[in-house]
Amino acid sequence: MDTNTLDLRAIEQVVATVERTQRAKDAEGFLALFHPDALWTTAHGRVLVGFDEIAEFTRAVLPDAVWSGDVTYEPIHVRFLRQDVAAVKIRQVYHAPTGDTEGSPLYVMTKTSDDRWLLHVGQNTEVRTD
Repeated sequence: MDTNTLDLRAIEQVVATVERTQRAKDAEGFLALFHPDALWTTAHGRVLVGFDEIAEFTRAVLPDAVWSGDVTYEPIHVRFLRQDVAAVKIRQVYHAPTGDTEGSPLYVMTKTSDDRWLLHVGQNTEVRTD
C-alpha cells in the first residue's frame, strides 16, 4: 500500500473519530485530535485560537449540547498541499426528527513526526437552504 493511501485512510479515521466523539459528546476524545497550535472557527463564527481556547470552549459546550438525532461527517474531498499538510472538505449532516441540516467544514490537517494526522485549522460553515 502506498503512502498516499495510508495517509488517506488515516485522515478518514480522524474524521470518523470527530463523528464518534461528537455523537458521544466526548470532549476529551475530540480534543485529542487537535494540534497544539490549532485555529478553529465554529459554524456560528466563534474563533478559537490555540488548544487552550478550543479546549475551554469544547469542555463547556459539548458535554451539555442538546440535539435529537445523529450527526454524520463524510470527507468528500482531500487535497494534499504538501505530503504533511492536507485540506479536507467535509459534508456534515445533522439528522433530526424535524429534518436534516448541513454544515460544510474545511479542515487543514497536519502530519506529525510520529505519522499522526491532527486538526490544525477548522472552519465550519452552516449550509442554508433558504
